[in-house]
Amino acid sequence: MKSNEEYLLVPNGLAKTKIEKLSEYLSVEQIEISIGGSRLLGPLIVMNNKGILVSRLADENEIKLLKKSTGLPVERLLSRYTSAGNLISANDKGVIASTLLKDMENQIVDVLDAPVEFITIASFNQVGALMVSGNEGSAIHPQALDEEITKAAKILKVDVEPITINRGLPYIASGIILTKEKAIVGSLTTGPELIMLSRIFKL
Repeated sequence: MKSNEEYLLVPNGLAKTKIEKLSEYLSVEQIEISIGGSRLLGPLIVMNNKGILVSRLADENEIKLLKKSTGLPVERLLSRYTSAGNLISANDKGVIASTLLKDMENQIVDVLDAPVEFITIASFNQVGALMVSGNEGSAIHPQALDEEITKAAKILKVDVEPITINRGLPYIASGIILTKEKAIVGSLTTGPELIMLSRIFKL
């Protein structure tokens, strides 16, 4: 799944009762969709409240549905790398992108309407998988360097803190759905992790 503060994108085929419970709890509108026919949305989409970038694998009908349902600008990321969501993390104030996407700067800025910084995190290029960026705070891979945390905080204009999810997993984006005032996390997430996440995102 993928979310911003207004919409929750859910894969086609997810049980209607689950979709309704999720959207009701998070106070967002749900949109059932696939990207390139895939139900794996998180790695293939990056979104904030200003725009949506999707994998180049997305077809025209999927893009039209996103545009019609959200009213936001939606474009394919014009890169040979298909996992847009794994390579970019964004809030409304800034964008953290993989160094693999430096030639995509103009498109990223245009669609997401925010400045971008290209970094690695803990020597990984998949920065979108290693961060969850909200407008009140951001969580980052527990082995992120101080320099990386400082850069991320400067561009996102929020506090950035290292944390794990689902009992110690460092791939933060795999276990959090974040909206404006609420979040849903993986069922293995521990009490201490929940407390830290609540503080980071001011929930």
